[in-house]
Amino acid sequence: MEIKFIKNENLKNKPADQSKLGFGKLFTDYMFVMDYETGKGWHDARIEPYAPISLDPSAMIFHYGQGIFEGLKAYKAPEGRILLFRPDMNFKRANISNERLCIPQIDEAFAIEALIRLIDIEKDWIPTEPGTSLYIRPFIIATDPYLGVKPSSTYKFMIILSPVGAYYPEGLNPVKIYVEDEYVRAVRGGIGFAKTPGNYAASIRAQEKAYELGYTQVLWLDGIDQKYIEEVGTMNVFFVVDGEILTPALNGSILAGVTRDSTINLLKSWGYKVNERKISIVELYDAYNEGKLQEIFGTGTAAVISPVGELNWEGRKMVINNGEIGKLSQKIYDTITGIQCGKINDTMNWTVEVK
Repeated sequence: MEIKFIKNENLKNKPADQSKLGFGKLFTDYMFVMDYETGKGWHDARIEPYAPISLDPSAMIFHYGQGIFEGLKAYKAPEGRILLFRPDMNFKRANISNERLCIPQIDEAFAIEALIRLIDIEKDWIPTEPGTSLYIRPFIIATDPYLGVKPSSTYKFMIILSPVGAYYPEGLNPVKIYVEDEYVRAVRGGIGFAKTPGNYAASIRAQEKAYELGYTQVLWLDGIDQKYIEEVGTMNVFFVVDGEILTPALNGSILAGVTRDSTINLLKSWGYKVNERKISIVELYDAYNEGKLQEIFGTGTAAVISPVGELNWEGRKMVINNGEIGKLSQKIYDTITGIQCGKINDTMNWTVEVK
């Protein structure tokens, strides 16, 4: 499919101070758009000026939430090369979400081609200061003007770009996490494994509750027994217990994170044992009291690695590693970000160069 290019006559000023980028506040000059119609398939692929889109008030995305999204980043290496990190994994996961939400599959290879074309046009927007990157948000929304619960017959697939700094204000400093014991986010058989807006809407009330108590994020427990650890709101989670690496098994209600997979592969290549299984909050608390809980860290595209310095479960505060980043968390962060930015040799073949 040909990708049309529509020139933007009013280019924005790029941010002068990269230390004040924040996250998800600024957007570049162009976006990728492609439409779908039953009987016609995906068509009219184009790169056009970033601008508001026009949708009918009855568009199905507004009323029934039929949509999915992804998140990945572009980095600029010291010698000027532009690198993407495992984009094939993101578009593969997009199609897993599409299948669950009854959205037509996208051609993954074409999506990567379109993304590379867009990044090449917008390469001057990629920040270069340490800890910065160009965040990439692909998403698909249902656009039928119809009030009724069924799969839409029309969709928009879009990719927008945003130069960003650290996701959490703490940066790489350990964050404080609140264990949610009232609300639940997802259950097995639902949509917890899909990257869809409804999952995140379900988390907002608990997130606000955590903020009010002075915590950065929420650690979710399972939706049935509310005793097994699942994931943090924006991250998968890992625990170092007596030298063993534990992480919740993917059970249908947990997102299969790209950074999660990368972390597991790195740990195994370094000779660590990684155990993916059910982990109860009681088991974790017991390990803490026995002095065996050495590190906790989250993994995700936005923060890459986020060490956890405190966990609060029903008023029981667990201070991890004296509230400091652990050696393993630091090593994983340094390695993944080093590969992403082209400072470390990519022996895993994870990066894709934009040429």
